[in-house]
Amino acid sequence: MGATKTDLFTKEQNELANIARALGHPARIAILQHLVKINACICNDLKNELGLAQATISQHLKELKNLGIIQGSIDGTSICYCIDPKVWEEYKILFQTFFAGYQNPDKKCCEPGQC
Repeated sequence: MGATKTDLFTKEQNELANIARALGHPARIAILQHLVKINACICNDLKNELGLAQATISQHLKELKNLGIIQGSIDGTSICYCIDPKVWEEYKILFQTFFAGYQNPDKKCCEPGQC
């Protein structure tokens, strides 16, 4: 069997891409920002906070939970969500390492006459 395209890349590259893909919707970013801001579990207040339909919010929460960046608990008919601190820290380190790899060169790049 041939190699898949993901086999061409490192584990870290694939993981960063999967995280970026899951975070690639502004509603998901807004949900995470809200969870970080309140630093607590939320249950049903996202509909008022985001102005989106409950079904839409549920889909975004599902994606974030599948990513592992949030965790949820069920209490009767209510599902509460919060940041998973361990996963949040792992992803934070992955992105910090990725962005730290760039060193700003002294010369100006991509300006006419520089290449």
